Amino acid sequence: MQPVRSTHTQGTAPAPGAASQALSTNAVLRNTYWLLSLTLLFSALCAWVGMQMNFGGVGILGFFVGAYGLMFLTHKLRNSVWGLAAVFAFTGFFGFMLAPMLNIYLTAVPNGGQLVLTALGGTGLIFLGLSAYALASGRRFNNWGASLMALGIVAMIAMAANIFMQIPALSMAVSALFMLFSSAVIIYQTGEIVHGGETNYISATVTLFVSLYNIFVSLLSLLGMGGDE
Repeated sequence: MQPVRSTHTQGTAPAPGAASQALSTNAVLRNTYWLLSLTLLFSALCAWVGMQMNFGGVGILGFFVGAYGLMFLTHKLRNSVWGLAAVFAFTGFFGFMLAPMLNIYLTAVPNGGQLVLTALGGTGLIFLGLSAYALASGRRFNNWGASLMALGIVAMIAMAANIFMQIPALSMAVSALFMLFSSAVIIYQTGEIVHGGETNYISATVTLFVSLYNIFVSLLSLLGMGGDE
């Protein structure tokens, strides 16, 4: 049966293609936020397990090998059901690796528990604020790509330098750079989802999760350094 064509003036209803695009975009956004919520909870559970085991870490090289290896695996599997298993493995690994830092703050730093909760709450507020801005602005921030890459490279170089130099002022600068970079990535990624630039919710979840992780760790580090710890 042929669809009935309206005799009303053109433009009174959205085009079928536009409506389909809007539904697809909403689905990606909804699935991304659901998966992000679940992976954050799973990461927190893995961090708790690591703390109970008194896990001492694997060193900076082991962390980067595990993180980038699992990130590559997740990217390769992002279009299959195995991508979900990979993203939980990836985020669980990050949570487990966070255990040594949390143990130090909770057992060896005065008011460490309060600092952790403050960093956690601050991270949540930052994410909500940045996401709301990206959604409400109606803008697409794809022109930020080159600037984000440059800022990320600067942050990584500064972090590498600080591993060897261990200068408190440089540590604060690195944390501030990663907070700025990750905040901009949240805005950029949310804009890409809203405007159809990102259509895979697993990839979007990984990007937002890493940004939140960086903000939390950087904010916690700044709070600790601010307290001379």
